Amino acid sequence: MAAGGGRWAQVAPERIERWIAGFVERHGPVQIGIVDGALSLGAADGAMAQLHPPAGAATPTDVPSFVAGALAPRRLGLVLARRGAVAVGVAQGPDLVVSKVNTSYVQGRTAAGGWSQQRFARRRANQARSAAGEAADIVARLLLPEAGALAAVVVGGDRATLETILADRRLASVAALRRGPLLESPEPRRAVLVEAVAAARAVRIRLTDPPPEP
Repeated sequence: MAAGGGRWAQVAPERIERWIAGFVERHGPVQIGIVDGALSLGAADGAMAQLHPPAGAATPTDVPSFVAGALAPRRLGLVLARRGAVAVGVAQGPDLVVSKVNTSYVQGRTAAGGWSQQRFARRRANQARSAAGEAADIVARLLLPEAGALAAVVVGGDRATLETILADRRLASVAALRRGPLLESPEPRRAVLVEAVAAARAVRIRLTDPPPEP
């Protein structure tokens, strides 16, 4: 479900023209507009679809420009992170062309209290900082040389961990390219990174069903 009503769908760029045609077939003629950078389709039966351009795509002016922008090949940077794990990649169109995955040890939480708990918390915090530093090194190594060619950087996983990594001063130019929503991501692995490429390229659609008949 989408906040404020409706539901979200994701459609690959290669299928979006056919999806729009199907929406018109199901719901009747549509009024087309651009609302906050999204392509808005208001159907005769009251159904609504808001199509958000993929990360790095140009703002559309009509349906043909939306489809062309979604299909245009773009070079994307990807950063997926959770506590102690990071996956960084570069995608050209649908292909992951550069990638690096790294895992560092960070202790889990403990129910112990007192002095031991405090000592454990300090050790855990130090491990987390070290892991974030290693992750920032990888992002810098893979994405800084690419920054001038990237249309966008898409991130996923744990928000707090990502913010810590991207706060590294070296990564200001990478952080400035961040676009799109936070991707859902399990613990980063190369296979997860490959799936993230498809999610980063997808058109996100907010759908609202027609009102019920009286």
